[in-house]
Amino acid sequence: MINKRLIGTVSESKKYIAGNVAAQWCGMVSNACLIFSVGAMLERLSDRNSDGTVNVAAFAAAALIIRMVCSVLQARFSYLSSKTVKKTLRGMIFNKLLRLGSSYREQAASSEIVQVSVEGVEQLETYFGAYLPQFFYAMLAPLTLFAALCFVSVKAAAVLLVCVPLIPVSIICVQKIAKKLLSKYWGQYTALGDTFLENLQGLTTLKIYKSDEYKNDQMNEESEKFRRITMKVLTMQLNSITIMDFVAFGGAAVGIIIAASEFTKGNIGFSGCFSIIMLSAEFCIPMRRLGSFFHVAMNGMAASDKIFRLLDLPEPEIKSGEIIPDNCGISVGGLSYSYEAEREVLHKVDLKIPMNVLTAVVGESGCGKSTIAAVLTGRNKNYSGSVKIGGTELSEISEKSISRSVTYIGHNSYIFKGTVRENLLMGNSSADDKMLWAALEKARLADFMRSEKGLDTELTENAGNLSGGQRQRLALARALLHDTPIYIFDEATSNIDSESENFIMEEIYRLSEHKTVILISHRLANSAEADMLYVLESGNVTEQGTHNELLGKKGVYCKLWETQKQLESIGRCSQ
Repeated sequence: MINKRLIGTVSESKKYIAGNVAAQWCGMVSNACLIFSVGAMLERLSDRNSDGTVNVAAFAAAALIIRMVCSVLQARFSYLSSKTVKKTLRGMIFNKLLRLGSSYREQAASSEIVQVSVEGVEQLETYFGAYLPQFFYAMLAPLTLFAALCFVSVKAAAVLLVCVPLIPVSIICVQKIAKKLLSKYWGQYTALGDTFLENLQGLTTLKIYKSDEYKNDQMNEESEKFRRITMKVLTMQLNSITIMDFVAFGGAAVGIIIAASEFTKGNIGFSGCFSIIMLSAEFCIPMRRLGSFFHVAMNGMAASDKIFRLLDLPEPEIKSGEIIPDNCGISVGGLSYSYEAEREVLHKVDLKIPMNVLTAVVGESGCGKSTIAAVLTGRNKNYSGSVKIGGTELSEISEKSISRSVTYIGHNSYIFKGTVRENLLMGNSSADDKMLWAALEKARLADFMRSEKGLDTELTENAGNLSGGQRQRLALARALLHDTPIYIFDEATSNIDSESENFIMEEIYRLSEHKTVILISHRLANSAEADMLYVLESGNVTEQGTHNELLGKKGVYCKLWETQKQLESIGRCSQ
């Protein structure tokens, strides 16, 4: 149950563990001294000799104070050890995610990362703060007491020492069962968390389609599986605790019986018998307490396996390539991408996206438009083919340079809880209020903010107190503050009011005059004035050209255009 890699990872905790053990040992020694002195005093009192009673009382008081100080120090060292573990491991997980970059989801689920960094680290907090100190103390305490009691009765001390290893033997007996069971427990715990997070994120959709009852039943099934495995774990823990109690207190009872027998035979005096009886439990209690921490340690081991699985994920090679702001044309050649090995969603896509013009990628939903955006922003890395920005292959450009040069605005850009100012400063932390208001003006949101509390307007989670159009315009203002040479608008005007849609489209066309701008949209009316349109169908570029050229071809684009015009005319008539 000692994981060298884990302890080495949090090496700073070693000094706190050592301090914890030393505090417990000093407390135990002071307690033993107290018992020996009280035993000697009782023996003298039984002989009607009260000499030294005051000295013993003073010594007992000093021993109690020392023990109290040791208890405080033990708690302090435990806290420091736990704090170090949480700070170190959570820092390592966070830094690992930063190194994995925006494509981390290709290798690990968000729900598992959350559970490992929260509940998993909490389990290891107890492992370092309680189990490890107890492990070393449980080895040291019986040997110390054996050495002390040998001066009283070698026979009793030897019997008590022999009983101590029986406790870890009983622990080892259940270890294999416990390890397998806890592995299943953590697997089911992760599955339940994954299901819960997914249902929570899609709760509105479930309500709309009246599928919440179905998902509720599914969640109940996952919960029932988790309940069963939890009860199995608890049953195993209770059974093992019963066994350890039997061994521990049975051993103490044997020691007490031997002490009484030796006293009856006259081999030891009253004070010796008293000391053995009072300290016999101290032989077994440290190991018994270690046994109670055993299941915490097993949980910690299972959690550490998941943590190291995350920390051991292969990291992308550090790239040194840079995007030059004055040369941000994009060239895509033979781009293919698969989310699953047997399901390719992009098939040898070719695109030319020059600067200072508006390039649109259009097509029906599911044709691969957003996958292209994910590749260009570095979120989907395992592509084949060539993607170049300014002549430099995307795979050779550092993620820092990509984030500094490419701004992505999706249909559901996240707005954080806080003030409008705090959200806008994410785009440019050095921007002053004048720059923030200028961005709001461009996004046609300044007048509304002035009618509220200005830049100090409080926003709820994901700006739930704004309309969809206002939220998207605020996201646009933040993106404008980022001021990168490349902008990718991925369905940025979906599901918002027509007024906001027009404002956003005006700014997109204005940006395209001096930036590299890619407009991804299934609504063709928004992209009709683009300088170049690429039509995607089932992951293939089937057509390319201007709006008029594509209409003249009477192909896929023309059919989509006519269909959307008919649907929009029907919608206007119904109003």
